[in-house]
Amino acid sequence: MAPAIELRGVTKRFLTPHGGIYTAIRELSLEVAAGEFCALVGPTGSGKSTTLALISGLEPPSEGEVEVFGKPVHGVGSNIGYVFQADAVFPWKSVLDNVAAGPRYRGASGREARERAQDWIKRVGLAGFEDRYPHQLSGGMRKRVALAQTLINSPEVLLMDEPFSALDVQTRSLMENELLELWAASSATVVFVTHDLEEAIALADRVFVLTAGPATVKGNYKVDLPRPRNVSEIRFQPRFAEIYEEIWSDLRDEVLVSYERQKRSGAA
Repeated sequence: MAPAIELRGVTKRFLTPHGGIYTAIRELSLEVAAGEFCALVGPTGSGKSTTLALISGLEPPSEGEVEVFGKPVHGVGSNIGYVFQADAVFPWKSVLDNVAAGPRYRGASGREARERAQDWIKRVGLAGFEDRYPHQLSGGMRKRVALAQTLINSPEVLLMDEPFSALDVQTRSLMENELLELWAASSATVVFVTHDLEEAIALADRVFVLTAGPATVKGNYKVDLPRPRNVSEIRFQPRFAEIYEEIWSDLRDEVLVSYERQKRSGAA
């Protein structure tokens, strides 16, 4: 069966403000199976967000090939959903109008869009908050709006860029479990970027470790923990600790390389 997402020998370069060239990713190759929940981990500046941008079509590769469901990526596809680290909700719209925005943009009638939005608002636990505005919500509630806003469009591929990093520990754990429940009810293929190795293992079927930039894949680890999972409880399983130790041995070296580079850059 063909992979849902495939990157083959991908390199991505950017022009710097001073006219130089910065290589974020070099000869990166990875595959994600249809319906798989995959996590990307790596040190700061290791090209994780750039990888998502390439898959989404927000950025073209400088070299190599990016395919989604066997088709080359040229621009942003309608079958891709993206949840960003920062809140990407419309501050001037209510919860209901925020969630209904996607269906309305795709041609649904106002009535149909609102009905579908009501359903998704219930699914993410925000029933009763339909008329609230983003500034009236907590960080966790805004993230629930962002999830509903994305999932209402039934994306075949869901890209998530550190979506829960700004939340407190308790809210983060609740949102992680909420995400797993929503994903289990769908057939979406997920690529989840995080700096938190524990979060990656608790959520994912597979974890890719990226090297310090220019990024390439250093390790590819299958997470053979049973589902369904409770992210708070799964961390206490002996197998979780074994997987963590195995991946951390790879990741630690890259974090140290990145740290030493930052020290030298600061000294300069």
